[in-house]
Amino acid sequence: MQLGINLGYWGAGMDADNLAVAQEADRLGYAVCWAAEAYGSDAATVLSWVAAQTERIDVGSAIFQIPARQPAMTAMTAATLDSLSGGRFRLGLGVSGPQVSEGWYGVKFDKPLSRTREYVEIVRKAMTRERLSYEGEHWTLPLPGGPGKPIKLTVHPQREHIPLYIAAIGPKNLEQTGEIADGALLIFPSADHLEETAITYLRAGREKAGKTLDGFDVCPTLPLALGDDKDVAALADTFRPYTALYIGGMGSPKQNFYNQLARRMGYEQAAAEVQEKYLSGDKQGAAAAVPHELIDRTTLLGSVDRIADRMKAYAAAGVTTLSLAPAGFTLGERIASLRAGSEALERAGLA
Repeated sequence: MQLGINLGYWGAGMDADNLAVAQEADRLGYAVCWAAEAYGSDAATVLSWVAAQTERIDVGSAIFQIPARQPAMTAMTAATLDSLSGGRFRLGLGVSGPQVSEGWYGVKFDKPLSRTREYVEIVRKAMTRERLSYEGEHWTLPLPGGPGKPIKLTVHPQREHIPLYIAAIGPKNLEQTGEIADGALLIFPSADHLEETAITYLRAGREKAGKTLDGFDVCPTLPLALGDDKDVAALADTFRPYTALYIGGMGSPKQNFYNQLARRMGYEQAAAEVQEKYLSGDKQGAAAAVPHELIDRTTLLGSVDRIADRMKAYAAAGVTTLSLAPAGFTLGERIASLRAGSEALERAGLA
């Protein structure tokens, strides 16, 4: 199992620290550095900046939002980043959610599975440097009856095949991801529940494509907080607002993918309470309603030895790249968490 680092969203006041974290991860031998985007900083600019100031670590989009870019533009960006980084780019895609898609980008959030499938097909075709033509439900290239002609990409990516990941949570999306992608980006993963919440669907998708999970990158992100094992409850409490935001506030009452995941993990009553409190404006109450067990199962908390034991469980569950979000109020604390992750991997015998 390899380790990655997830820097999350840029522009939160820790940009210089984030670069230092990425550079330390590069020095420690981490495999990949991911950056996210929502409706603030874009991931492509951040990744080019990080790639220019690191040497070996891959840089990956977690995620480029599908409603934000036409697929041909994503192919251009991926090819450019792969070329500039010397073959170190990984392309992560996702449909985002209805509030961002429709409220920020003005793109209707409908038929996300077929939209994702067509998007991936166009991106991959464009990056082969064939002349681009496509007829689908969501895209037709060139547009019929006009002056457009099939055009091919002029930039040469460093590699013939750029690894393509999809952020997936729901069963149908996970199955399609297994079928059409090279890896899956997961969030709030519990090693105890990974088989029934993710792996079984990814495996079904791979089988549909005539493949196995061999070579497919199962890549969840987990926050990591280093501390004494006696203080695990206090460490978990620091992640209550983060967990409540996703389970309670990332979506509407009827369409919150993270809330639905918590329910599939067996936290139906707690997920309903967290959502009700969060959407009513009681964010503190929502955070308090998050079960400690849920936080502990979806983070890495405590001593290096405890973290190493949890890493073993994730590797046994099928994780191939474990991306860490190192916690800390200072750069020094985040660097210490990053180093603890590397040490834990070695103690677990997984390096």
